[in-house]
Amino acid sequence: MPIKEIYLLKNSPIQLFLSMKKSFFSTLENFHSSLWQYHCPVPEVIALQFVEGDNKRIICQLNDLPPYPAALMKTKDYWFILINKSMQERLRIFEGEKLYLTIEKDHSEFGHEMPEELQVLLDQDDLGNQYFYALTKGKQRSLVYLVNKVKNSNSRLNKSLAIIEHLKEVKGKLDYKKLNEKIKYYNNLGSNW
Repeated sequence: MPIKEIYLLKNSPIQLFLSMKKSFFSTLENFHSSLWQYHCPVPEVIALQFVEGDNKRIICQLNDLPPYPAALMKTKDYWFILINKSMQERLRIFEGEKLYLTIEKDHSEFGHEMPEELQVLLDQDDLGNQYFYALTKGKQRSLVYLVNKVKNSNSRLNKSLAIIEHLKEVKGKLDYKKLNEKIKYYNNLGSNW
């Protein structure tokens, strides 16, 4: 039985295990590198409970901020969760200060909710759908995020149209530079409607 079906069984031991949350204190640390900066170390005994093969996706809540999708990452010394600069500023804490984390496994397909505008287009366009689902999970997730971060429905629709058309033009070989050009083109079309 696929894991999605097991997860849906009410009050089963599997569902209780899959929906488990862990809360703990950590500190805000900084790698002081050009690639990664702020992060929170996660005890290995906790991190390993949420790693399933290559899937390290989690939902993370820091102090009293709303939960957000994240990933457990590993240096050679320890597991951690990246914290971007805007999140650090919203937390109003500095390097070395304690914070309270609650994490749970992210069982969503994309790490974000699928935008309705993108889903409708995928449902209506067989070739676009085929190219989208042939992408790696990480690329699918980044495209879903790209549409989701826009608040206006018309802008989400324009971005979704640009993504589907781009995937068809490049036969599924995602090219972010060309995609950005296509998104700008569709945004300009949308402002003339």
